[in-house]
Amino acid sequence: MPDQRLLFSKCDNARYISHLDLMRTFQRAFQRAGIAIKHTEGFNPHPFVSIALPLSVGFSSKCEILEFGLLEGTAKRDVPKLLNKVMPSGITVHKCYDAVRKVKELKYVNYIVTMEYEGGLPNGAETAVQVLLREKSVLVRKKSKKSKTGESEVDIIPLIKQATVESRRDMLALDLVLAAQNPGLNPELICAAVRARCPEYAPDFTTFHRKSVLDEQMEPFF
Repeated sequence: MPDQRLLFSKCDNARYISHLDLMRTFQRAFQRAGIAIKHTEGFNPHPFVSIALPLSVGFSSKCEILEFGLLEGTAKRDVPKLLNKVMPSGITVHKCYDAVRKVKELKYVNYIVTMEYEGGLPNGAETAVQVLLREKSVLVRKKSKKSKTGESEVDIIPLIKQATVESRRDMLALDLVLAAQNPGLNPELICAAVRARCPEYAPDFTTFHRKSVLDEQMEPFF
């Protein structure tokens, strides 16, 4: 297990930085900030960084976790300030702390999903989505590298811990607590279920925000 972790947010235009580019951004940021960290072994060693739950491109978040190993020369309390001086706009490091808990203890992710409708919120949309998320089973097709067809089917209902749907003018706001890993549920599949099962309530535009990461007891994983 890595020695330290960072808690950071990824918002605004930084939402469109891919997972691999984000790791390269942090590798360069540590170097530019003069923070010595552990490197990988082998013929081509490079600064070791790992992100616990890679975020989909276009999603925003205020609770991302990056793992690394801090070497002597910089105190943990100084790491956020030094990194934020060299970080691109939209990425903010909030905390550096020792990695005491194992990542497998991270069980749930709280997402806020906003479904927007250009012509105004259709009548019955809130109720329809609520009913959909209360069904015993909702099968959705998703891309899969392991399947010969390139797709697999997943039942999203067992992977939803909590779900609240609220109407707000021309949008629906979904407050979701979803399984984080092994397997995890991408909230895009919930929107896919709405489009497939309730096409008349398919949104024109959707945003996804990761609000918090939680353990088995629904407490923050930090």
